[in-house]
Amino acid sequence: MRPRIALLAAALATALATMTAVVTAATPASAATLTQVTNFGTNPTNLQMHLYVPDRVAARPALLLALHYCSGSGPAVHSTFGLSTLADRYGYIVIYPSVTRSSKCWDVSSPQALRRGGGSDPVGLKSMIDYVRNRYPVDANRIGVAGFSSGAMMTNVMAGVYPDVFHAGVSSSGVPFGCFATTNGSEWNSECSGGRIVRTPQQWGDLVRNAYPGYTGKRPRMQIWHGTTDTTLSYVNFGEQVKQWTNVLGVSQTPSATDYPQTSATRTRYGGTGGTAPVEAISFQGYGHSIPFDAAQAIRFLGFDTASPTTPPPNPTTTPANPTTPPNPTTTPPNPTTTPPNPTTTPPATGGCSASVSLNSWTGGFVATVKVTAGSSGTRGWTVSMTLPGGTSVTGTWSASASGSSGTVRFTNVDYNGQLGAGQVTEFGFQGNGSGAGMTPTCTAS
Repeated sequence: MRPRIALLAAALATALATMTAVVTAATPASAATLTQVTNFGTNPTNLQMHLYVPDRVAARPALLLALHYCSGSGPAVHSTFGLSTLADRYGYIVIYPSVTRSSKCWDVSSPQALRRGGGSDPVGLKSMIDYVRNRYPVDANRIGVAGFSSGAMMTNVMAGVYPDVFHAGVSSSGVPFGCFATTNGSEWNSECSGGRIVRTPQQWGDLVRNAYPGYTGKRPRMQIWHGTTDTTLSYVNFGEQVKQWTNVLGVSQTPSATDYPQTSATRTRYGGTGGTAPVEAISFQGYGHSIPFDAAQAIRFLGFDTASPTTPPPNPTTTPANPTTPPNPTTTPPNPTTTPPNPTTTPPATGGCSASVSLNSWTGGFVATVKVTAGSSGTRGWTVSMTLPGGTSVTGTWSASASGSSGTVRFTNVDYNGQLGAGQVTEFGFQGNGSGAGMTPTCTAS
């Protein structure tokens, strides 16, 4: 029986942005607007592509592939991590892809994804890179990939499968290339997530090299981030990634330099002492799957902070509409692997609001995503009440404020999602211990 997909955690369960701008393969994206691109090339897993081109791009712009966490989306990463704001400053271009399969997780497990030309998500992602390179004067020596949780895993996969494309990668709360490999069709590998897969540097390096047999060219540098108390993707994976990429890049596992760039952070550099060392590893003492990721440090490592924007991008033939993006959370989102939700819904509201809950459960825990829909009068604010089963408690909440952690819990809107027009929808989420089965939400508008 196919094993149940375990959950990575869902700290950014805001609604996916409604993207009204669609560009055909013949039209570049509008400047300073997150724009959806269709027909970008071979795309075996039906990925979506959004593109951000700043108002002014560098004469030879760098290009960043930014990969979301499980349950996330490209537009959510655009609005959350500050990568586009830095693109405005330095003139680089950002691709924000989105997974469309039910889990919203990247395929980092299948044999197809883990070898060059094998198929699956990497092929579609490579098509996006090619699309942009065919339309903008991208600097081929400054193409980077960065990702978060599931996206961090895919960062390692893309760096392994396409070493001739990427010059550097940034992996935030991920696992080594090949660690999540399965042969039974499952997206989840609990041995890897639990830190029980430990290999020698040579073994890890061979997994990367075998993804593109015969390749002898330059390999991408790697920056690795992780929290020491991560229980979603064990901190063991931080050290295993360091072993893997120091071996791939042929540098010593003994740090060349150690410093402390942020509170609670220790940074080690391997194979060099400067800001673009072959491998850079940043760990956060006492942090779990959510860490204080600093986009500016990532952009510095990628080498994207050395160019100034000098030229406007090409004008498109049509002017796309502005998209709506989800609000910014206060923390870096952990990434879940989800199963298709089973919603429990209260009757639709005619005046106030209604709420429905979708559960993604595993043994001993769950994540609930709650959809709030405004009635015909709209809302100035809202409160959702829910009675938890006995023995169940809330351990974390996002996009809402929780009153209580067991029994009857009330979730109240935060400043950015309380005011809704008639029929408008927002989402919040929470993680809990125990079982969430049978919870029925009620919504009260103010």
